[in-house]
Amino acid sequence: MSHFAHRKNGCNHSEEYMLREGMDSRDVAMGLMFLSQTAVGVLGNFSLLYYYLVLFCHECTLRFTDLIFRHLVIANSLVILGRGIPQTIAAFGLKYFFSDFVCQLILYMQRVGRSVSIFITCLLSIFQNITISPMKSCWKDLKERAPKYIGFSISLCWILYMVVNSIFPLYVLGKWNSKNLIVKRYLRYCPYIVPDHITNSLYTALLVFPEVVLSLLMIWSSGSMVLLLYRHKQRVQHIHSIKVSPRSCPESRATQRILILVGSFVSFHTLSSILNVFVTLHFNPSWWLVNTNALISMCFPTVSPILLMNHNSIKSRICS
Repeated sequence: MSHFAHRKNGCNHSEEYMLREGMDSRDVAMGLMFLSQTAVGVLGNFSLLYYYLVLFCHECTLRFTDLIFRHLVIANSLVILGRGIPQTIAAFGLKYFFSDFVCQLILYMQRVGRSVSIFITCLLSIFQNITISPMKSCWKDLKERAPKYIGFSISLCWILYMVVNSIFPLYVLGKWNSKNLIVKRYLRYCPYIVPDHITNSLYTALLVFPEVVLSLLMIWSSGSMVLLLYRHKQRVQHIHSIKVSPRSCPESRATQRILILVGSFVSFHTLSSILNVFVTLHFNPSWWLVNTNALISMCFPTVSPILLMNHNSIKSRICS
């Protein structure tokens, strides 16, 4: 009985918090930050999508990395649209305005976009590592075959994460109309159900654990590329006494930019994951913690178009 009362009081506390919380100056300031971040992210990602459309219409020869970048842009756009717009609207005072179905759709977009973004970034790092590896390395058998598997891997990734992430919206919608008392936690724009132990375990096995593995693969692959670039620089300096820099090699420049992209992703993703753990552990997390977590989670989708534009040398490729 006490457990029942505790859960009920938890729900009432959240509802009171929902009604009590008003719009003030800090909400306006946070709303402007979300609006600016969302606007920059949407503009940057849609500009890159338009750029790839121009290349396709001009029948330009696309690189294998272009396919990876296109899907990375789409995944980042889902994160921006699924999190940035609702957070912006909620910060300006309009809260809990989505229906149950729309709430689950928004969370579904966020999760799919986040999961695919992790996989695509990991795939980009490993593919570039294979590309620049010497012929005598353990990757020599994959250097020619790797490009053939990129399209299949990306398609499988989308299908897999769309199916896996659909389990939780269906579970929540089923529980939402249940007669049994359930624990709801409140985002600023919609409520969601706290999963039970079994669902949490399933979520960890299907999503969290693969994310950790992919992140570790990214770190390992990035470290390997840094080591390859360092050895290449040492070799060039040993062979030539003239001023020769590894930056003169297009592959070295591309690898360095991809390393910046992957490094940015790992940094923002790690920080966001840490903050997300704190948000999850608290039934009613603080205002600053929730909003900081939301801002950090959108940093990579916002920054990545700028890094990709620099990497692709848009103007020179279109003019050529």
